[in-house]
Amino acid sequence: MLERIHLTVIQAVDRHGSLTAAASHLHLTQSALSHSIRKLEDKLGTPIWLREGRNLRLTQAGEYLLGISNRLLPQLEHAESKLRQMARGERGTLRIGMECHPCYQWLLKVVSPFLEQWPDVDVDVKQKFQFGGVGALVGYEIDLLVTPDPFHKSGLRFDPVFDYEQVLVVPLDHPLANRRYLNANDLRDEVLLTYPVPADRLDIYTQFLNPAGVVPKRHKTSETTDIMLQMVASGRGVAALPRWLAEEYSSRLALKVVRLGRKGIAKQIYLGTRESDDRVEYLNAFIELARRHENPARGGDS
Repeated sequence: MLERIHLTVIQAVDRHGSLTAAASHLHLTQSALSHSIRKLEDKLGTPIWLREGRNLRLTQAGEYLLGISNRLLPQLEHAESKLRQMARGERGTLRIGMECHPCYQWLLKVVSPFLEQWPDVDVDVKQKFQFGGVGALVGYEIDLLVTPDPFHKSGLRFDPVFDYEQVLVVPLDHPLANRRYLNANDLRDEVLLTYPVPADRLDIYTQFLNPAGVVPKRHKTSETTDIMLQMVASGRGVAALPRWLAEEYSSRLALKVVRLGRKGIAKQIYLGTRESDDRVEYLNAFIELARRHENPARGGDS
């Protein structure tokens, strides 16, 4: 009764705004789309859309089917892609989602030898999953997630690949530059620079500032590490970064790295995968390579 074309049409109309636009995208006639959905509505005994002038509004049944479409269609497309690659004798594509802004340079050091070892496997890095990578992993939009925040969910596995310390980067002439370590109150009058991640997922907030009830004078974000640290070097603020990355830039830009708290903020980077992919050889090979490059500061085998 419920066929793939029905899910495809519902998703296309939602994304493109009208039957006409959806029909054009799917290379079908509008009447064919309307007829297909009308037959489905007759069989289900409930409408999927309600017309409001020229617009279509999904009913409760339509919203339910849209949710199914968004979950199932990526999995079907992924399965078809895998089967086509198998038919051509290819291994496939490793799709990597990034939830770790500063890990990109580390990732490049893992990808390079991986591509040499697996010439039949392509790598596609998707940085749009900065905040919703687990959903993308569950939904088969990616095969591997690089994240500092493992999410314990049935069917997923998170392997730790390296440890690091979160630190503060300040200009050499900053009043805090000569301190052995900082207290949360030291940042009360500072402009804090971070990557564009919600505060409830930033370690400097969750593990350092929030427990002490401290809010910095101002919080600014930057997409790129280079711009962020140029801002710090010019006295526009201080930045929270992993130690390996902070020390890489500190000598070039006259910056100082200072510990956050007496014991510091210890973190780990994890690689998340689906348990159902445990036997995928190239995926396991990538994880093993990542473990060998576990220390980004050394940039090589540990």
